[in-house]
This record gives sequence, structure tokens and C-alpha cells, in this order.
Amino acid sequence: MPNRKYKPYTPSRRAMTVSTFEEVTKSKPERGLIIKKKQNAGRNNAGRITVRHRGGGHKKRLRQVDFLREKHGIPAKVAAIEYDPNRSARLALLHYADGEKRYMLAPLGLKVGTRVMSGPEAEPEVGNHMPLSQIPLGMPVHNLELIPGRGAKMVRSAGQSAQIMSREGDFATIKLPSGEIRKFRVGSYATIGQVGNVEHESVSLGKAGRARWQGRRPTVRGVAMNPVDHPMGGGEGRSSGGGHPESPWGQLAKGKRTRSKKKASSRLIVQRRKK
Repeated sequence: MPNRKYKPYTPSRRAMTVSTFEEVTKSKPERGLIIKKKQNAGRNNAGRITVRHRGGGHKKRLRQVDFLREKHGIPAKVAAIEYDPNRSARLALLHYADGEKRYMLAPLGLKVGTRVMSGPEAEPEVGNHMPLSQIPLGMPVHNLELIPGRGAKMVRSAGQSAQIMSREGDFATIKLPSGEIRKFRVGSYATIGQVGNVEHESVSLGKAGRARWQGRRPTVRGVAMNPVDHPMGGGEGRSSGGGHPESPWGQLAKGKRTRSKKKASSRLIVQRRKK
């Protein structure tokens, strides 16, 4: 699924690329699996901005994706591959044998008509959801549970996959896409394969308008502000501030590690990601 380029009849078209959507087989979402998505422009319940540079954008509807996949032992057939405006990955619409319909993340190579299953008795094939204790070593996985039974939280974006390196006792050692090597409980579930839509990372927006369609507003550099607005602002001429880059609230940024050394999960990290 290569990205499409255009003839440069405008300056923005010269750099712009878009996905070809060749793998998408259905244009409209399943009516029973969508809910309204309220746009709050990065504001909390008090109306104060808690996430900057958000607002506007095209109206979207949330697809209810099944990240838990707890229907163990019930086979499902892939009915369609769909586009989801809320994430970089594609979705696969599943029709279960008992008549229920659900969405799951579509792994690379999953085709319409394929049978998938979840549970300990499932085969280690693309799209099947299994506990780490049953997945062969070296096999790529995604949709990974951080805590058993709480649904997948990790390795969910387009083109990503993790690799099971070893198993010992109650823990499996997994190499994450960031390069970090971490231990997970063998009771945690993961889906076999790599997340689809691999070419997503090479898509070039080409113009600021496409970012605005996605709900991203302009970002002003801290060094261009006044000292009252940002700790890196002010100075005579074009000054970089002299200190380490930080956020408007003083949180160190751009490479400086801010992770607390007292975190309980630090004991599960075998090797930190490389810079």
C-alpha cells in the first residue's frame, strides 16, 4: 500500500502525500459500534486549557474498538477492513459465530474472510489474541496488555510490533518498538502480527491546513514569547534563554529524563530505550 503523490500544481501539492486506502473495503462504519465524540479543544470540565494546541478539526465519531477481546473460544470472521479517523491503524470488523459484531485493530496481512480467535487454545496465527505464555518466542505481537485483564494498552499504532525474546517463570521479556526491553506477566494477552497501514509514518501533510483538519492548532516557540508567558522567553535580540529547554510550567523537555526513580514498574524494565 504505497502512498500517492500528486503533480506539483501548487507549492503544497509538491510535498503532499496521501494514503491510497487500498486495503479499506468498507466506506461507512458499523452503525451499532459508533458513538458521538465531543470536541472540547483541550479543555477540562472547568473550561481551562489542559492540553495546548488543540481545537477545530473535522467532526469525528468514535469507533468502539475491542481491546480486551474476551470472547475466548468463539471464532470470528473478518467482514471488512475500515478506516478510523481517530487512530493511525485500520480497523477490522469481526462477525462472531454467536452473531455479535466487534472492531479490532487490523494487523498487516489480514484479509476479508479470514477466521480469527482469541483465547489460550487459539493457534499462533496473524490476528489471533493469545496469552504470552502460549505465543512462540521471536514472534511479532501487538495490542499488548500492560496488566492482565485490563485490555491492550501498548503497541497499537500503525506499523508497530513488539518481539517476545524470552520467558522465565511468571514473566516474559519483550522488546518494544521504542527499543526498550521490558518484562510482562505471562498472563497478559497480545495479538499475533504487526499493526497494518505500515506506510503511515511516511505520509507528508504538505500544508498547514491538513494539520488543522486533524484538530492541531499552531504552536508558538517559547523563545519567541515574553518572560511572563514562558520561562524561555525574553532577552535582548534572538536569545535562546541559556538554560535547558523546558515547558511553560518548568518541566524539562527535549531529551532530559523526567521519569521518577521511585516508580514501582522500574524493576520490570530490563533496558531503557536508546536515545
